[in-house]
Amino acid sequence: MSDNLLSVKDLSIAYTVPGVDIVAVSRATFDVPKGSIVGLVGESGCGKTTMARAFTRIISDNAKITGGSMMFDGQDLVSLPEKAMNALRWRDIAFVPQSAMNSLDPVYRVEYQLNEVLRGRGGMNRAQARARAVELFEMVGIEANRLRDFPHQFSGGMRQRVAIALALALNPKLIVADEPVTALDVIVQRQILDQMRDLQRELGISIIMVTHDISVVAYICDRTVVMYAGEVVEDCDTATLLSEPLHPYTMGLKNAFPDIASAGSGTLTPISGAPPDLASPPSGCRFAARCPFATDHCRAVSPQLEILAPGHSVACHRAHEAPQLREQAAQPQTWGELV
Repeated sequence: MSDNLLSVKDLSIAYTVPGVDIVAVSRATFDVPKGSIVGLVGESGCGKTTMARAFTRIISDNAKITGGSMMFDGQDLVSLPEKAMNALRWRDIAFVPQSAMNSLDPVYRVEYQLNEVLRGRGGMNRAQARARAVELFEMVGIEANRLRDFPHQFSGGMRQRVAIALALALNPKLIVADEPVTALDVIVQRQILDQMRDLQRELGISIIMVTHDISVVAYICDRTVVMYAGEVVEDCDTATLLSEPLHPYTMGLKNAFPDIASAGSGTLTPISGAPPDLASPPSGCRFAARCPFATDHCRAVSPQLEILAPGHSVACHRAHEAPQLREQAAQPQTWGELV
């Protein structure tokens, strides 16, 4: 039996807009081990949210999965009939959206919204739903007497806790959390992340943490998948990714976010430029135009995701030179040359 709860293989997702199909996710491949937290990190527009929503098959009307597979607990989510897929939602796969305020209906009390899941999807009676709602609020650190409140009566951090409670309602095997702490201050961010990690360990669930912030994955994730311009460019355990990244984009992301261990003494170095237009992506490496180490070969030939070390995959023609590239990438002037 596989140790992976979810295995994504060559997944491609395209949006149809007037005159063109835009491939937002291109041949993405990675695994989510059972009982683990996997980070999905990259800049805005790299395809993270598109792929995250594909796991529940709740994507835009103009979006379509055009290839690949998503094997979840022995079932391919891509080909699963809608009735069977609907049975998995909430029960086995739950989603925590980026903006909890937008996901909660402002005109209904929170208890009513929990009951919709617990009674409508979970088949509980009124007493069972009430008991479970109280239990869920206790799990996420909210007093049960707040169940009768409306969403606007909660702070941003508490609304996010309510969204997590909703996701946990039916004891799913997998929670997909899309930027769950982005809109919160750093103190509340840490509280929410600590709580998610504690719940994950206590309940034995798996979590996909979608974020643009590499410091979030450094804090909470067991493995990290790095995406750029719709492609997976690196995938390995988080400790190795942070200490020995093989892809220049990962090296650049590290430079662009503060290192907690440096106590604020480090210099933050941005990656200049912007990701390519996915309506007409470049023929070679999609990061080449922003990469200080790109060669003519990089600009002409697209690198394939390959395993360079046990459990460590990367898509870069120069990955074998990573130790030398990491030394150069640590120097701010290396990236300044592209400005």
